[in-house]
Amino acid sequence: MSNKNLSLRINENLLHKLHILSDYEMRSVNSEILILIREAVEKFENEHGKVEHLTDIDKFRQL
Repeated sequence: MSNKNLSLRINENLLHKLHILSDYEMRSVNSEILILIREAVEKFENEHGKVEHLTDIDKFRQL
């Protein structure tokens, strides 16, 4: 699977905190965001079941 680009609008204060967090973890901001997204997806899947395809969205809308 190839990587895709994503544009993100973020509050300046939150971006500043994200830079501090990523510096503390010795990661780039991009890497930190990817880790946070993976953790959020893992948490969701642990609570609601594995997400396999985009077509699964209807299944999860009913939760």
